[in-house]
This record gives sequence, C-alpha cells and structure tokens, in this order.
Amino acid sequence: MFRSPLFGAACASLMLLSGCQQQAPEEAREAPTRPVKTVVIDAPMSGGIRNFPARIDANRKAELAFRVPGKVQEILVKEGDPVEENQDVARLDPTDYEIVVNDRQATFSNDKANFERAKKLIKDGFISQADYDSLEAKFRNSEAALKTARQDLSYTKLQAPFSGTIAKRLIERFEEVQAKQPVLSLQDTSLLEVKFDVPESLMRSIRSSAEARDQRRAAVKVTASFEGLPGQQFPLTFKEVSTKADPQTQTFQITFTMEPVPGATVLPGMTANVTVDLSAIARGEELVFTVPVSAVVGDYKLDPRVWVVDQESMTVSPRSVKVGRMSGDTIQVTEGLEAGDRLVTAGVPFLVEGMRVTLLPDLEQAEPRPGE
Repeated sequence: MFRSPLFGAACASLMLLSGCQQQAPEEAREAPTRPVKTVVIDAPMSGGIRNFPARIDANRKAELAFRVPGKVQEILVKEGDPVEENQDVARLDPTDYEIVVNDRQATFSNDKANFERAKKLIKDGFISQADYDSLEAKFRNSEAALKTARQDLSYTKLQAPFSGTIAKRLIERFEEVQAKQPVLSLQDTSLLEVKFDVPESLMRSIRSSAEARDQRRAAVKVTASFEGLPGQQFPLTFKEVSTKADPQTQTFQITFTMEPVPGATVLPGMTANVTVDLSAIARGEELVFTVPVSAVVGDYKLDPRVWVVDQESMTVSPRSVKVGRMSGDTIQVTEGLEAGDRLVTAGVPFLVEGMRVTLLPDLEQAEPRPGE
C-alpha cells in the first residue's frame, strides 16, 4: 500500500503531541523554588527568668592620700584591719612642717604687735592712714600664712573618712610620697554592691514614666547566688541604673545592693550570678520584636510588611506589620509577629505569595577553586 510522505509526517506529529500531553502533568507538579535566607523570631527579652554574670563591689570605697608631700613615718594599720571614722591610719614626718609653723608664728606675733601699736597711734594722728593700712595688711597676711602652715601640719596625719576595712596598702614606711598619691585603699563592706550589664531590649522594657518605672522595679524580683554557696539565693535591692551604654558592648550597667552574707566570705572583686524574674512586668505587656531591617519591606501602598515562611509547606506569604524605632541594622516590630515566625531576610523582592522556597544554610563558605 502506498503511503505519502505527508501521512508519515502527520503520524509523527500526533505521536509527539501525545507524548507531550502525557508528560505535562508531571512537569506541572514540579513548581519552581527560590533559595532564601531567613531568621527565626525569638520571644522578646522582656519576660521570664534571666541570668546575668555580676561582680561584687563595696558600697563605699576611697583611695586615701596625704594632701601634702613628705616621708612616711608610720603606717598604723594593716591590710584587712577594720577602722573607724576619723581614725589615724598613717603619718608623715612632721619636722619640716613644724619648722614652718614656728617661723610663721614668729612673723605673725611681730606683725600683730605692730598692728596693735598702730591702732593707738592712728587715733592721736602720729601715723598716716596709709601706714596704718599697710601694717594692717601685713598682719592679715601673716595671720593667713600661719593658718596655712598649721593646716599643712595637720595634713601629715591621714585619717579614715568613714568606717570600713583597709583593702590594700600601696606604700611602705619611710617612703617619700607626693601630695594626692594613693597610699591606702579603704572599703565599706557593711553593704555590698552587685553590678551587672543588661542589653538594650531589657532596658526598654523596664524604662517608662517615673511612676510606672518605680512600680516595675518593685515588681521585679532580683536575687544573687554564689558558686561557693550552692542552693542559696540572696535578695537584692535596686540602687541605680546607668543611662549611657557601654561603647563596646552596647549594654547598660545596673547596680543593686545586698547585705553581707552571714557565715560566708563575700568580698569586693568576687563574682556572682544574678537571677532576674521579669514575669510580673511581662504579663499583659505588648511584645516588641527586634528583626533585621532587610526583613521589612513596603507593599504597593508603602505599608510595612514581612514575608513569613510556612515551615510545613515551605511556601511564603506576606504579612502586614507595624514598626517602631530603627537602630543600626535592626528595627522594632510592635504588631503582626509571633515568637517562632520564620522571616525571609534576603531575596524578598523576588517573592510572590505561595511561592515555594528553600532555606539557605546560616553559614555559607565559598567552594575551593580547582587545584587549591
């Protein structure tokens, strides 16, 4: 039977079309995916139990120094000795200062006698007013010089400005010291300070109006524990908080006080673990999340939104949010997010609703070149 070439070409076309129709459903099932970088949103740091490393400091401390130079004659205390307020703790050799006092005393006595005679002579007109004024000025100057010399002599005795403990001796006997050179370190350990640093997010949660701030601080329970005292928690009392961040860590220092631990040695310079229970101030509080700036984009109305990954279907969908203050490469989100949401942070401009995505690893490294 004769078959024309056109008949063969038509059959081939029909077979090809039939094969395409059978493969089309399989290809349609393979939807395109886009690799994206993401971040999982953690719960804000404003609630729950938080632990911070802390350091112990004295409630009051001072570096004691003589106000005049000289040779150290006596050191009346040892390191660790308790001292009372105004107690002598060290003395300088007073010889040179006693000589100055005696010289100023002689000058003062002579100038005082001359001034007393001048007061009688001026009444009878035997001296001029100018001479009288000169003698009076000389007397006043010598009087002031004598007071200064006596004061310098008193400065050869170093006294404790408050009751406490000698923490460190910084000089030795017979050593020559300069004025204002620290010689002893004094600490008042009747009340201890516990200092620790908190992040910016926690500072925002506890700072508000004055009345609300005081109420929040009263509601927060803060305790300290020590490595050598397992199972024991010691209550702390709020003292002060720094409002200037550390330039290196961007944290704020908070200071609490605590009573000395009975039967235990807790000294300035030691470390502690501070536990902060923020549950009371977290209840009913609006949560504020901090997310990367790249995760927030504008829709066609320029309203902020984020792209959220459904971790079961691995598809993305947009979600409107409300934003707050921006700091560096992060921005606050006050509404629209929940803890645990996974947000797209890179590849956002290429997304459409329902698109399947694959997650890029958190750390990416370049593959080595051939021969490397």
